[in-house]
Amino acid sequence: MTGFYQDRKAPRAHLAVPTAGILIPRMGLQQFERRLERLVEGAFAKAFRGQLQPVELGRRLTREMDLRRTVGVKGLIAPNHFEVFLATADYERFENFGDVLNRELIEAVREHAGQERYQFLGPVEIVIHEDPDLSTSTFAIESDWVEGVGGPTDWIILPDGRRVGVADEILTIGRLPECAIALDDPNVSRRHAQIRREGLDVVIVDLGSTNGTKVNGVTVREHRLLPGDTITIGTTTLRFEPA
Repeated sequence: MTGFYQDRKAPRAHLAVPTAGILIPRMGLQQFERRLERLVEGAFAKAFRGQLQPVELGRRLTREMDLRRTVGVKGLIAPNHFEVFLATADYERFENFGDVLNRELIEAVREHAGQERYQFLGPVEIVIHEDPDLSTSTFAIESDWVEGVGGPTDWIILPDGRRVGVADEILTIGRLPECAIALDDPNVSRRHAQIRREGLDVVIVDLGSTNGTKVNGVTVREHRLLPGDTITIGTTTLRFEPA
């Protein structure tokens, strides 16, 4: 059974449209689908047989980003706050693994933003609600642009998966233990580069390092980072992601 997406801004009696067949999955969404499929095929296989599938929510969220993206001063800005509305039966089924689903949906949104070079105004948030007015296997999504208040709104992803938040303070990358991002790499200079926030932008600046700093394989002295950019410091690769 295929789930149906319902536009909450129009009369509901005429809005149920199949989500299958109208979206082209990209690499990030395909990765998300594989992760969710493994989850559903395991402990929750019986609960989702013939019902609304989690991957359908992921597809619609990325579609929502594409449809509602807007042009900002420095590039495309996508919504970062999403409200997902599920029928009562679907909500109760999803509730069994709600935290895992929420994390996977947020990751799918981040991955899609990286591939499409979208920027966010703040952290990605997804809130799932129960809506008794919706029929089973029908769902609705509302999205908005919400600015982050305090704390990091972007992240540097380390090779081991750890995240270092980019807030207002300057982050120094280097071999010295006191660096905000200390790398145990002999090809990294003691103070190799800095990551700075300049308004809504995040900029990496090489500090005259011996082996240079690369973004997406290109040597740079100063560069504005975009979602999904890879940063090479010595032989270590970091990744820039919006929150």
